[in-house]
Order: sequence, then structure tokens, then C-alpha cells
Amino acid sequence: MPKARGSLSFTIAEVKTWDVIVIGGGIIGLSLSIALRKRGATVLVVERGEPGREASYAAGGMLVDCPLETPRSLQTLASASAKMYPEFAHELELESGMKVDLRDFGTILIPASEPIAAAQLKAANLGGIDPEQDEPELQKPLGLENSICYLKERSVDPRALTAAAFKAAKSRGVDFSSGDPVRGVDLTDNKVSGVTTAKTAFRASRVVNCAGAWSGQIGPCKFPTRPVKGQMLCLAMPSRTLLKRVIRSPHAYLIPRSDGRLLVGATVEEAGFDKRTDPSTIQRLHQAALKLVPKLRDAKILEDWAGLRPGTPDALPMLGATATHGYYVATGHFRDGILLAPITSHVMADVIDGRQSQYDLAPFSPSRF
Repeated sequence: MPKARGSLSFTIAEVKTWDVIVIGGGIIGLSLSIALRKRGATVLVVERGEPGREASYAAGGMLVDCPLETPRSLQTLASASAKMYPEFAHELELESGMKVDLRDFGTILIPASEPIAAAQLKAANLGGIDPEQDEPELQKPLGLENSICYLKERSVDPRALTAAAFKAAKSRGVDFSSGDPVRGVDLTDNKVSGVTTAKTAFRASRVVNCAGAWSGQIGPCKFPTRPVKGQMLCLAMPSRTLLKRVIRSPHAYLIPRSDGRLLVGATVEEAGFDKRTDPSTIQRLHQAALKLVPKLRDAKILEDWAGLRPGTPDALPMLGATATHGYYVATGHFRDGILLAPITSHVMADVIDGRQSQYDLAPFSPSRF
């Protein structure tokens, strides 16, 4: 039947929905979005700023899974994630066409004072090294020459890693909303129905909070996360071969990059959301680096910065489902966000799919607080 002349016709546009909304575009949120897309889910990542530009961008990239430094309850996940890294990084490089600078030269560990006990050495899979041969520019601390140890660890460039993850996620069809912080998770009949941002709203029946230090600011669950500030600086080494291994000491750690940069870090400060650097703190880190490697006196300072790690009361991440149907959390990774990205994406994809995880996630349950 033809419409009457002058009549109006209306088309009700279908409101777009996603299977899962991921709040937070750091390496945790990006790697999880990729894992979910691999399983066929439609995914939207909502990031308050620019994806990959917060804690992930500011991180050092040491993949530390040493039992001497990793909390016991986190050791299984840390070791599993470290083993996943070569494949994880390779896949991101293939899908993005970018390099992530995954290095496999190991770490030289300089203890605080007393030599590490033989039993601890065995448990940590450490071994003695000859600094004169392996890192000739490293200044051996007096009295600790015989206690310097070698750890079979890797390191990665977090900035390159997150950039590659962002590109890989987009190539897999993950949608993004940037520069629009989430104000809260929407509920209908006590079930997740989407999120509301400062500018709009998005619909999904499952939401994952991966917002790092900002996780606790998003309702309906007030997660006890807090920002833990870390200041760092970056030097241009006089020679790309000046240092090959990561150096970790009580006063500073040095992380060489393949392009000749050297990261020096990092502080652990309770300073709220203040990301300003302090000149005296940066100078202290610089002096600690010069004491370890005197030849760095010729190194130009390229930049300094501060990042905000997501801390929790027990310094362990929160991974799993919340008491709200359809609402999940993957946050609070503190200093291990880069390391734990592969395993977090794996276990959280299982949880969201309703599958039984092969790992014991009870120590990381958000209900423990």
C-alpha cells in the first residue's frame, strides 16, 4: 500500500552491541581483547586516554619471574607467562608488522648485602657469572664480587609491545573508543548491560575492568586499587654494545634496548595520581647508574617520566568474576603487568567463556577484599 503523500516514515536504527567491553587499553586490556577475538567474540575496548599510553607505556619491561623476587602465590602464573612470551611476542610481531624488541640475554642480579644462600640459588635457577667477561663495564660492588648472579630472564620494550598489540587488535577487528573515560558499568535486573562514559554509552552483556590504577573509580564495584608512582629516565648509551644484559641492583636497574637506549629505574612511591617527575629523584637514579657503569658518564639523557602502577593491598592482581553477573576484573598487576599479559589474557578468556581454568585463581579473586 503506497504511503500517503506528505507522510513521514521512520527507520529505527539498530543499537550496536558487543559481546564483551574491555575497560582499559593498556597491555592487559589489549592482549585480552585479542584473546577474546580469537574465540569469536566481538570486542570493544574503551580507553580513557590513548591506548597503551599509561602504565604500560611507562614500564621498564623486565620479565621477572625469579622466586627470590616474586610473591610465592604469584610464582606459578609468573613462570607460565614468562614461558609464553616468545610465542606471544612473535605473534604480535607477525600480525602488526612491528618489532617488540624481546631480548634473551638474561639479567645480572646484585644482592643488597649478604651473599645469596646456596639453597636460594638452586631454587631460583641462578648461576654464577664472571662480570669481567660477561659485562666488563659493570663496576663490581666492593664486598659483593662473589655474590653477583645471573638470571635466565628476558626483557621487552613495553612501548613497542603495546603499539604492536594495538595494531594487532585492530587488524583482528577489535573496536576502540579513546579519550572518553568510563563513568560506570550499567546494570539491568542486576546484570551487566553495558557501560556509560563521559560522552555516551555502549552496550554489552559482559564487561571486563582492566583500567589499572583507575579501576577502583568505576562503579558498581569499588576495587581497592591505587596508583603507585614510578619515576624513570632513559639514556643514549655511548655504544650499543656497552651493556647487553639487564642489571638489577638495590639502588637502580638498567635495561638496555637493541637501539642503544638504556632505561634506568625506578622508584616506588605513594603519590596518588601525580605523574610529575622530581629532578632530585631523577638525579639520584642517574648517579646510581653511573656508579654501576662509570662509562655512562658520556651518555646523553634522552627523557624522564613517571608512570602509575596499579597496586592492591596485598600486592597481588585481581583476576576473575565479580559478584555482579557479567562483570569481570583483571587489574592490580602492580610491577608485573607486562610480564603477566600473556597468562592474564589466557586465564581471563577462559573465565569469561565459563571454562575451568587450569590455574588456581583463588589467591587473585576480587572477593578476597
